[in-house]
Amino acid sequence: MFYREGDLCVAHLSVEESQVLRQCAAEMAELLSDRLDRDDPVVGRLFPDVYADDVAAAQELRRLTEADLKEHKRSQVAQMLVDLPPHGGEVRLDDEGAESWLRGLTDLRLALAMRLDIRDDTDIESELDDAVLRDPTSHRVGRLSIYGYLSVLQQSLIESLTEG
Repeated sequence: MFYREGDLCVAHLSVEESQVLRQCAAEMAELLSDRLDRDDPVVGRLFPDVYADDVAAAQELRRLTEADLKEHKRSQVAQMLVDLPPHGGEVRLDDEGAESWLRGLTDLRLALAMRLDIRDDTDIESELDDAVLRDPTSHRVGRLSIYGYLSVLQQSLIESLTEG
């Protein structure tokens, strides 16, 4: 997890942690491809309509802002991939890099939460326990574990930023 070392936020990642983060970031990069699938609920969550009661205004705002927002999200994910050691190791982030990672981790968690139909973080542990009891090798158990890991990693990054 992240901790403060002078002006930097530092984390030592295992090979598995690095691989999980790379896979999540790669999936996000694919989701943010040139043409967004507006029927995908994850895209709707990452790019919500600001004017829910005014379709025309929402479409106009989307037309004006979506390309820049998408490019910003893409650059965050790309930077995460650059910062991640390919075979485990150390991640060292200055405050700007750490804030970019925070936004990237938020997007990763939002996307995964939508795929898992998670509406409230307070239920994750009990849901994971229930899922493990039903089938410890299920895809859902793995995804819930990844969501929990991303949450803890993000929290450690927030705490290391506030130490500085």
